[in-house]
Formats: sequence, structure tokens, C-alpha cells
Amino acid sequence: MKVTAILPDELVLEIQKYTDGKNITDSLQKALSEWLKLAKVKKLNEKLEKLPLQFADGYSAEKVRKIKRTR
Repeated sequence: MKVTAILPDELVLEIQKYTDGKNITDSLQKALSEWLKLAKVKKLNEKLEKLPLQFADGYSAEKVRKIKRTR
């Protein structure tokens, strides 16, 4: 997608420095992709904080070990 954006030169230069992109477009793609990954992890962590994972009733590590050893 072609986008026109007005960004401060200092921001673009710093992004290029940290991403080692071939050009401005490559640098911005890398930076935005990384930001998106971090945002998704943050959202997942917030979800897990509200509703933590729980083991099913009757679950035990010993049962899992026994199943894996028989296969």
C-alpha cells in the first residue's frame, strides 16, 4: 500500500539506525512489524492476566510422562 506520511526526520533516522533497513521503506516495514508483534504479545498478556490459563481437572505431569513413555 502506498502511503504518504509526515514524520520527523530525527524519528526516521533513528528507525533506520536501529532496523538496519536498506532504505526508509524497508526500515519502516521492519519497525512497524516489530511494533505489531509486541502489541499482540501485550494484548495477550493482558488477556491472560484477566483470565489465567488453568489445567484441566485430573491433569498431572506424571500422567503426561506416562503417556509419552508408552508411545
